[in-house]
Amino acid sequence: MFKRLLVALDGSENSARASQAALELAEKLKAELIVLHAIIPPALYYHTEISPEGPVIEPPTHEKEIDLYLEYARRVGHVIVDGTVSEAKKRGITVRADIPETTSSVVETIVNQAVRENADLIVVGTRGLGGFKRLLLGSVSSGVVDHAHCPVLVIR
Repeated sequence: MFKRLLVALDGSENSARASQAALELAEKLKAELIVLHAIIPPALYYHTEISPEGPVIEPPTHEKEIDLYLEYARRVGHVIVDGTVSEAKKRGITVRADIPETTSSVVETIVNQAVRENADLIVVGTRGLGGFKRLLLGSVSSGVVDHAHCPVLVIR
């Protein structure tokens, strides 16, 4: 049933649990594993400067600053996915990593990548937020569940 799994990782503790679940499933099902970490667009990355009026939060404006951010984000992305890729190879799982730069939202990037990869199952972690916090903050896992073309396994 599940021949191609996509696991989306963000470096959190729940993401690590999602990674372990995806590895176990891929191994048992002899499925291919795609390990994804979406880089947040620089437009969504803000820095804070202190002015006489107080803190000012601004998006990066200089091309050099954006390039430095993307370089750093790619390095972090590799750190996040490399452990899962390495473990998959040790277990004999066919695996590959993808670290796309999102153009809109992380949810859309995950869902679109799952479609492009013809994934049979998406595995994501959750922060376990509920109630009002979830309403205010939104949730990547909830968004993926709402918009995915295939089943989604959410790991707490």
